[in-house]
Amino acid sequence: VQLVESGGGSVQPGGSLRLSCQASGNTQSLRCMGWFRQRPGKEREGVAAIDKNGKTNYAAFAEGRFTISKDSANKIMYLQMNTLKSEDTAIYYCAVASTFYFMGWAPGDFAYWGQGTQVTVS
Repeated sequence: VQLVESGGGSVQPGGSLRLSCQASGNTQSLRCMGWFRQRPGKEREGVAAIDKNGKTNYAAFAEGRFTISKDSANKIMYLQMNTLKSEDTAIYYCAVASTFYFMGWAPGDFAYWGQGTQVTVS
């Protein structure tokens, strides 16, 4: 499975961005997918996840501001981010889990990763 993120960039506080993650390769058994981020000087943290059936999970900071979705037919996952804050500045990564359902935010549970896309809010 190969994952390519796009949609990052610079935006002012209060603005919005939509990230995309295009999957390719052996995606027949596409599993739970998620978005993580790594802020400067911080560890990678989970943002949002969507399982095989479309059930979503969000980190507390993302609830109400971020929306994860997917287009299974085209193997694309999205992260709509609204009301962005300076503390949302990070590299955002998409990932595919080893499981069909969300099992938690441990990065080790996600088998495939994209290269990341930079989001800067200032």
